[in-house]
Amino acid sequence: MQLEALKWQNIDAYKQLMRTDKPIGTLLLLWPTYWALWLANDGLPSWDLLIIFSLGVFVMRSAGCVINDFADRKIDGAVKRTSGRPLAVGKVAPGEALSLFTLLIVIAFLLVLVLNWQTIVLSFGALALASCYPFMKRYTHLPQVVLGAAFSWAIPMAFMASQQQVPAIAWWLFAANLIWTVAYDTMYAMVDRDDDLKLGVKSTAVLFGQFDRHIIAALNITFLAIMISVYQVVEATFWAYLGLAIAACLLVYQQKLIHDRNRENCFKAFLNNHYVGMLIFFGLALSYW
Repeated sequence: MQLEALKWQNIDAYKQLMRTDKPIGTLLLLWPTYWALWLANDGLPSWDLLIIFSLGVFVMRSAGCVINDFADRKIDGAVKRTSGRPLAVGKVAPGEALSLFTLLIVIAFLLVLVLNWQTIVLSFGALALASCYPFMKRYTHLPQVVLGAAFSWAIPMAFMASQQQVPAIAWWLFAANLIWTVAYDTMYAMVDRDDDLKLGVKSTAVLFGQFDRHIIAALNITFLAIMISVYQVVEATFWAYLGLAIAACLLVYQQKLIHDRNRENCFKAFLNNHYVGMLIFFGLALSYW
């Protein structure tokens, strides 16, 4: 597949391809990145780190959406939720999508170049994860695990950029976020499960089957347990635990939403995780106030 020149008349389609109209993915990436930045700096990080990582999250999430739609361009048209995507309806050519992905990756690399060399090396892991995730659903029922690693990779990068090292606490935070991502992305996959079964697309929603709600609950309990352990190590204050407690209530609410496996409610439960990440962040921020 060859790269093609980007066309200005397709700008709206490119924005749709990047999901600029649907910021939920950016937010789900951003909150854990902020958890890591605040923990790594014992509070508010320097403004240059905050700006670089915020922009990096937006650019890499956009790049991930573009390569995902490229990988799924022959599948999306047969799935109710994705049938209107630009590649599926022919608004954007595959070569254009690859050109846009390449441009976004170059922008992300330029951002990371101002950080220390160790963080630059780690950034190649982010690129590898973002590039391979969309193709995993063809080979394994656990693509959500790869997505979890991709959505968590900014955590060790934030610690490396801040401390020139990745301490054990960063990897525990990485594990917690990976587990949480698998839980909420399984809810997302539950929306498409009927279509995926017909098309032979693999996911944790397909793998878990009738035990999906129970496994999601177990994953979220594990996520909360690891977060409590992280808080104990960093000696977090009451505010951090309060934020986590309210977030836990939202996770219980999500269980209620997905109880009947209704498509709309499963999607609503997925979207609700933005507030989980936000509450945890504000709890941590207040803890360091």
